[in-house]
Amino acid sequence: MQNLMIAATESTPEVSFDFATHQFALRGESWPENAAAFYRPLLDALEQWQPGADSAVEVHIALRYFNSSSTKMLFSLFDQFNQLAQRGQRVTLNWLFDAEDDIAEEFGQELALDFTDLQVNLQAELAS
Repeated sequence: MQNLMIAATESTPEVSFDFATHQFALRGESWPENAAAFYRPLLDALEQWQPGADSAVEVHIALRYFNSSSTKMLFSLFDQFNQLAQRGQRVTLNWLFDAEDDIAEEFGQELALDFTDLQVNLQAELAS
C-alpha cells in the first residue's frame, strides 16, 4: 500500500500515513473549508489497508486547533482505527496537547471513553 504524505497548510494538518511501519500522524491545525474532502482520502486509505496480524499500530495526533467539521471527520478516522483494534490489532492513539489547553485535554479523555478498543495515551506538551 502506498504511503500517504501531505504537507501542512495554514488550515490543514501535516499527514504522515506510513502503512509499512504502521505509523500514522496528524500535526498542525485542521480547519479546512471542506473537512470531508480533506479527510476522505485518509479514511479511504485506512479502509483499504490490511495490516498483518499481530502488528502494533501507532497513531500520533498533535493538533493545535481543529474546528467542529474537522472534529466529525476525526471521529470517523478514530472509528476506523477502533475497528482495526476490534479485529485484533494493537492500536495505540497518542493524543498530544498543549499542557495549558484544557479543552484539548478533555477531548483526549473523551476519545478514551468513546473508543474503548484503542489504547489512548494523553501527552501534555509545553507550547513552543
